[in-house]
Amino acid sequence: MENYLRQLIAIEFTDKKELYTGFLIDYSDDWILLRNNPVDFILDGFVLLKNKNIEAIHRDQDLEFTEKVIRLKGLKTNAEDIIPIRDLNSIIHFITNKYGIFQIAKKSAKSAYLGKLIELTDEELTIDFLDIKGQFGGELSFNPQKIRVIEFDTDYINSLKLLIPENAK
Repeated sequence: MENYLRQLIAIEFTDKKELYTGFLIDYSDDWILLRNNPVDFILDGFVLLKNKNIEAIHRDQDLEFTEKVIRLKGLKTNAEDIIPIRDLNSIIHFITNKYGIFQIAKKSAKSAYLGKLIELTDEELTIDFLDIKGQFGGELSFNPQKIRVIEFDTDYINSLKLLIPENAK
C-alpha cells in the first residue's frame, strides 16, 4: 500500500460491484482514504473505504494517464487532506467538526445516506437525514459495523449544504 501513496489507484471488492478510483491519501488497518476520482479527470471530495473484502488494488496505464492529466490541471493532494482514520469514532467526529455533512453507505450501493451526526456509540450511529431537497428529515440509525463507505466534501453534498437554512446547520 505504501508504494501507492499519492498515486491514482483503483480498488475492487469481492462483495461490491463498484470500483473505487482515487488518489491514495492515507490508510490504516481498518480504513483507506482516497481523494475521489469518480469519472474522467475530475476530483470530487473524499471517500473512506472500509478495509474489508478487498479483491484487488491496482494501477494501470489508463490510471497513470488520468493521473497525468489531473496533475497537469493543477489538481493535487496535500498533507491538509489527511484526516485521523484510526477508528470510526475519530473519523466521524473529525468530519462532523470540519465538514458538517457526510454520506455513508453499507455493503449495498443501492442506498447512501446523507446527514449530520446526532450520536455515535459502539452500538449505533444516529444521523439527522438530509434529503435531496436539502432539508433535514429526521433520525436514521445504523450499526457502525455495517458502514463500509463514508464520503464527504463532494460537490453533491456541498450543493445540498447551500440549501440548508443557517439556523439548521
